Parts: sequence; structure tokens; C-alpha cells
Amino acid sequence: MSLHDVFQAMYDSRLGTALAESLYVYPMVEGVHLLSLAFSFGLIVLVDLRLLGIALPSIPVGIILRQLRPWMIGGFAATFATGILLMFALGPKLLATFIFPLKLFVILIAALNAIWFEWKFGRDQDYLIGAKGPALQARIAGAISLTSWSFVVVLGRLIPYFDGSF
Repeated sequence: MSLHDVFQAMYDSRLGTALAESLYVYPMVEGVHLLSLAFSFGLIVLVDLRLLGIALPSIPVGIILRQLRPWMIGGFAATFATGILLMFALGPKLLATFIFPLKLFVILIAALNAIWFEWKFGRDQDYLIGAKGPALQARIAGAISLTSWSFVVVLGRLIPYFDGSF
């Protein structure tokens, strides 16, 4: 079974049909997707700017992360769940363009970067309480995060404008 077949089966399912044909539910799902993305991305930008030393330099990274991590994860979970629903509603149309697979690839890069950051710095108490300044590796992780999530947002907004016809 090809990826196209999987997306077609999602689209042809009861859920896919209901979402695609709904006058109100599809726009609500898309709205929640965009709002939760804006919410989680906005918080990620704040953390990344802190890692880069641009914003909130007097507050230790650990304090910012401790306060914002649950909100970022919650926003990402809502974005992920509604993104799956949108995949059901749009089906194989998403695969007709290079934009969607590219968006998924950039999300993978962003996720791997976040996992690496947590593995490298998540248990470093000196770093988290501010006894050490942002390490070069943390700054690089912040730059990769900021760049990759920015690309995810732009690519997501480009999807409706490309139908794969060129």
C-alpha cells in the first residue's frame, strides 16, 4: 500500500468525508490548528530568543522553560491533533505538491532538534538555574528551532496555493 493509498483511505473514511463536507467543523478544525500553532510557536520563539541571548537575558533559561514547557507542549499537541484531522479532510491532495512532504521533513528536523536539546541540557541543573550562560550548542539549537519552525509556518500557509500542477 502506497502513501497515496493511505491518504486516499483517510480521505474516503467516514471521518474524512464528514470533515471535508462539513460547513462548520472543517473551518473550526483549521482555526484551532492555526491558533494552537500561533500559541505554541509564539512561546517557542520566546524561548529561542532567550537561548540566542536576545530576549529576557536576566532570566535563567530553566525558569522560562519550566513555566512555558507545559503550554508549548499543549499547544503542539493541539496543533498535531488538528493537523491529523486536516490530513483526513484533504487526503491525497496534500501529496500532489512538494510543499506538504517538505513541511513534514522540516517538522522532523525541528522535533529532532528539540529532543537533542532536552537530552543535552534538560538535566543540566547549572544551565537550567542560570549558573552558566547559554552554551554555543544551546544557541545553535535555538537558531535551528527558530528557523525550522518559521519554515513550518510558511510552508503550511503555502499548501493551499499549490495544487501540484506545475
